[in-house]
Amino acid sequence: MAGTATFRATLARATRLARIALAGPGIWRGLGIYAVVLGLSFVGVWVSVRLIAWNKAFYDALEQLDAGAALHQIAVFFGLVALSASCWLAADWLKKKLLILWRAQLTARALDLWIGNRAYWLMRPGFGATPVENPDQRVAEDCRLFVERLIEFTLDLVSEVVSLVSYVTVLWSVASFTLALTLFGVGIEIPRYMVWLAPVYVVIATAITHALGRPLKRQYFDRERVEADFRHALVQLRDRADAVAQSGGEAAERHRLDIRFAAVAANWSALMRAELVQGLFSRPYMQTVLRLPTIFALPAYFAGAVTLGGLMQLSSAFSNVTTTLSWFIFEYKKLAQFVAVCERLDGLFQAAATPAPLPAAPRAIRREVSADGALRLEGVQLATPGGTWLDRVPDRVIRPGRVFLITGASGQGKTTLLAAIAGLWPWGQGRIERPAGRFLFLPAGAPVLGDGLAAAACHPEDPARHDSARIGAVLSRLGLAPRLAAPQGEAALAGLSMGERQRLGLARAVLNRPDWLLMDEATSALDPAAEADLLAWLRAELPETTLIIVAHRPPLGVTADDVLRVGPPDTERKSA
Repeated sequence: MAGTATFRATLARATRLARIALAGPGIWRGLGIYAVVLGLSFVGVWVSVRLIAWNKAFYDALEQLDAGAALHQIAVFFGLVALSASCWLAADWLKKKLLILWRAQLTARALDLWIGNRAYWLMRPGFGATPVENPDQRVAEDCRLFVERLIEFTLDLVSEVVSLVSYVTVLWSVASFTLALTLFGVGIEIPRYMVWLAPVYVVIATAITHALGRPLKRQYFDRERVEADFRHALVQLRDRADAVAQSGGEAAERHRLDIRFAAVAANWSALMRAELVQGLFSRPYMQTVLRLPTIFALPAYFAGAVTLGGLMQLSSAFSNVTTTLSWFIFEYKKLAQFVAVCERLDGLFQAAATPAPLPAAPRAIRREVSADGALRLEGVQLATPGGTWLDRVPDRVIRPGRVFLITGASGQGKTTLLAAIAGLWPWGQGRIERPAGRFLFLPAGAPVLGDGLAAAACHPEDPARHDSARIGAVLSRLGLAPRLAAPQGEAALAGLSMGERQRLGLARAVLNRPDWLLMDEATSALDPAAEADLLAWLRAELPETTLIIVAHRPPLGVTADDVLRVGPPDTERKSA
């Protein structure tokens, strides 16, 4: 029952994912390539059937010492090999074209769900009810593996069915003799015993293989997870290089990496054991499946029912039937991996399609469009994703073009309120009436977004939409001109200080020219003189933009038209 349920679940997941991969404007192109590859596989089946007949003709020529016939069969053999190799190479090339076509479609859908639904934000650990670990690995690796195995397995199954019919037909015609034996004093005759022996032999072997290999699926699932965890930790070390070096944190980072790799090693050991157990049967089976047919056919040969050529033809036909029926055994490891990939990838798609919050988190914020262009906060009280309520936010009306300061002690929800105004934070209650217009959020920590200095300065817009001279002038005004002289790309962003990253954030604001600019500690790393200079310049560049600033102290260079204090007054006084 458990095996049937797993099969049905995997089939349902694979079907859902296959529909996504095949959909889109390139559906007929993909199906056309698939049909050509399938046709080439049928040619391969025909070559295999011809080689079975070739065995009889060649070995009969050897038995009869007919050199001319033997040479002719050698020429036929090389002709068949040339045809088989050509078909294989053409099919392999087309399968690779199909792989990237279907992978692109599947990856595009995964990115649409992951980014378009903001699942990347809502499903982080501690935010969502079903956090997805290592989504980057699932999108990058699992999409490739799924499409690769889908093409391989479906083509194999169709061609194996055709092959099986062809091989069984040949085996039926050549195994026309009867096996007579006595069992417990009872005479038994089995007509065409080689035909019936093949499926019985493979069914028993398949059952043994599945019983021994069932633990593999879980180990393959876990392997993808622990390998991705280890790679992610290495990427984090690269991204935090300055902080680790400045704090002398090499030992702590090494300890963290050792823990991640220990999980990799433990999974590897468990996988080794599972593969060894399964291999104790499958490996001997694979090495004997091509030899046993000759042994099984010897009674007919010794009885004079077949010639040497007939024996080789019979052995070849039986081998082809058993190897075709043994597809499940030979591909068991890949099938186990495919089951794990389907589970991981379908889990990502299902979770990202409808990101579910933690069950204790209220989502009762009403969002409306402002009729007069003002931003209104009425009865707003925010909560953490785990359901803990923050202090109620005082009601406010923020008029366009003003400078609005949000202040308060750390941990009282200033950044959370800014996220709610931006439309990101869904947890809480009350009403937020937001005007139309472009909003730009400069988050705390001044993360650098984009590849290269120009892309980072224009994000989220394409730098090609901006005049390069204007980009250069803005960056120079912010003291980033030396960065323009360096090689562009990722190298231009290496080693940016916090102050430089915040200056780059101000460049984003000036170049994007939003109607509403949300700044979360966006100048905290600048000295007072630089802050006053640059904020005055920002206001001059964006005179109509509404500035909503989160800061612990009044910013220099601009004057706040209104101040909203978040948190209880006593906390605010103690922190002052």
